[in-house]
Amino acid sequence: MASIQTVGVLGCGLMGSGIAQVCAASGYKTIVREVDHTLLERGIGRVKKFLEDGVSKGKVTPETRDKTLGNLSGTITVNDLAACDLIIEAIIESVDDKARAYAALDAIVSDRTIFCSNTSSLCITELAAKTKRPDRFAGLHFFNPVPIMKLVEVIRALTTSDETYQAVFAFAQSLGKEPITAPDKPGFIVNRLLVPYLLDAIRSYEHGLGTVEDIDKGMKLGTGYPMGPFTLLDFVGLDTTYYIANIMFDEYREPAYAPPPLLKRMVLAGRLGRKSGQGFYRY
Repeated sequence: MASIQTVGVLGCGLMGSGIAQVCAASGYKTIVREVDHTLLERGIGRVKKFLEDGVSKGKVTPETRDKTLGNLSGTITVNDLAACDLIIEAIIESVDDKARAYAALDAIVSDRTIFCSNTSSLCITELAAKTKRPDRFAGLHFFNPVPIMKLVEVIRALTTSDETYQAVFAFAQSLGKEPITAPDKPGFIVNRLLVPYLLDAIRSYEHGLGTVEDIDKGMKLGTGYPMGPFTLLDFVGLDTTYYIANIMFDEYREPAYAPPPLLKRMVLAGRLGRKSGQGFYRY
């Protein structure tokens, strides 16, 4: 990966801060950009806490902590990403917002810079078409929590060049991740299979199959899943699941992807899971 030395990360939220952390830990000079100092400090603070907790538990060496933080810097200025060889966008799931971000980056970076989106649901070909470099654009979908989850989905747009695809795939491997190639279709591989399962769990609960606790326990102990569907829904965020399900239903028009009424009502009520303090469980 000699051609990729400096990595930019657009967005320092839960996903963006995790992506920035693994890039910095892997030896890349990493610059993460947020829209204001408050959000930036919160994201950098999340990285520092993860590393400090790792040191206290003996899972992270002080040397790794110091190396990671030494490679990581934050900014609220887009122009500070001008020298980046690869930029990973991890902002709000809105085509218009992403397009505006790409336009700002296109105006300042080198022609050889690769853009990647961490979107979990939007069309990569559509996003690539919003840039001046559709051949140097790909999807790079990480999973939460990024420092722990090994999988990364690499998605080719119709316009992604072979060189770009190979560079992005190798970059994911250089982070210590296990990349797989996914199709440019909503949900890619993992969410294409996972979301119907989560939605069906909600429908089953609505129809009286069992309690939330019993369904979770049944799937954990009966199938070996690390967590039940309702624990996972609360962890991912009910609003996130609802958003992805709507995009997938719009694309495929299959009942399996239609959000159940209960999911919609919980989102409207602000019961989003862990992030709001209440979802299917209270926190």
